[in-house]
Amino acid sequence: MSRRAVVIGGSVAGMLAAAALFRSMDEVIVLERDDLPDRPAPRKWLPQARHAHVLLPSGRDAVRELLPVADVHGRLLAAGAREQSLTGTLGFGPQGWYRRWPDVSEDLLVTCCSRDLFDWVLRDAVLGTTPVVVRRAEALSLLGTDQRVTGVRVLAEGLEEDLRADLVVDASGRNSRVEHWLEGLGVTDVPTDEVDSGLVCASRVFRVPRGAENFPLVQVEADPSTARPGRSGALVPIEDGRWLVTLSGTRGAEPTTHPGGFTDFALGLRHPLIGRLISVAEPLSEVFLSRNTRNRRRDFEKAVMPEGLVVLGDAVATFNPVHGQGMSVAALGAQALSRQLRQTDVTAPGFARAVQRAAARSVSAAYAISTSQDQWFPEVVGRAPSLVDRLLSTYMGRLARVATTSYAVSAARSKVAALQAEPSRLLHTELLLATLKGPVMEPLDGPPLTFEESAFVDAMGPLAV
Repeated sequence: MSRRAVVIGGSVAGMLAAAALFRSMDEVIVLERDDLPDRPAPRKWLPQARHAHVLLPSGRDAVRELLPVADVHGRLLAAGAREQSLTGTLGFGPQGWYRRWPDVSEDLLVTCCSRDLFDWVLRDAVLGTTPVVVRRAEALSLLGTDQRVTGVRVLAEGLEEDLRADLVVDASGRNSRVEHWLEGLGVTDVPTDEVDSGLVCASRVFRVPRGAENFPLVQVEADPSTARPGRSGALVPIEDGRWLVTLSGTRGAEPTTHPGGFTDFALGLRHPLIGRLISVAEPLSEVFLSRNTRNRRRDFEKAVMPEGLVVLGDAVATFNPVHGQGMSVAALGAQALSRQLRQTDVTAPGFARAVQRAAARSVSAAYAISTSQDQWFPEVVGRAPSLVDRLLSTYMGRLARVATTSYAVSAARSKVAALQAEPSRLLHTELLLATLKGPVMEPLDGPPLTFEESAFVDAMGPLAV
């Protein structure tokens, strides 16, 4: 008997879920209501694509496992994507400038490119190397009962129809209606958590100025310990000799779409380096704003879910985009689906629940990283910090201070941030001892620039702190 899987959503989570499924199913259909471009281009239903995205090494490795023949990573680099070591970025954290370490280990390399390029390369790889089919249609509801989902009711070309499936994967993103659909089947017990700092993101693309072609990723982080609204910024080198700059502010410190205000906001960060760099760069786009940036998690693995349904990607959890976790969490979720397919038949009792539990591990890690900072900003909506949160915050602040001077501590923090190691890794004995001992060098009094970078910055005039 022919077996069919239906994936709702044709973005990163959906395409990777389809890549996980095609070897085990006779037919894999991806439902997408958007018109998918045949080149790197913006999409109507994906406004967050305008902002900075990176693929963490954990996500890169998951994509390689899912699509070993397609060489997605190689295609990205050939199209102009940049690789950047997490220990080689220009990073200004709450405790000061991090030193840059000459580490080219694959475990710490992030891939930098526009979201449009990543989506297109991934989609082209999946559709060009697998029998997956994309169908232009909108999912309206789930078919089945509270015991088993048997398909999806769709709207296609103005007509409704029932599309039967042995497995449905909801990868429809942050605006997923899966909770509403489940209520229609009688499932109402999905636990939900939310931490909303009111973050607003503003992004603009610039042409890289002559002499600054080798500038790395630059990050100026907010300081959640000051009891003031947080402001942060990231300058990400992307394809075609461009910088994608995303500025973010929590409730009370939001950026605007005004072009002059964009540069002023960057100059007003805790360090003005990003603002100085873009002040001499040619803008290539208008300023794009997003307000839907809350941390929100649906604990499907804890609910009594029907068989035949798996939820992945942003439909499970959304994170503060400052941390760049979304695409990698989606890839790790699809990897969990793929590995479970090797062990269990898709129709076996408990299959979907096993996938949901496995995918929840990376979701939990990313959500902990994101909310551990956001919960401290003024007027945050959501759960208040507990005593344990306060103790951990004190420890993590001291750990971050040590990381500005220690490669071992900096690399450990980077592996956790890259979802290569569990957050509990930061509580291991050697890191506890290093944190208690304190910094091993004096803090830097300015950004650790290379000779070439210093020459470019010096040509702009004095860099005031």
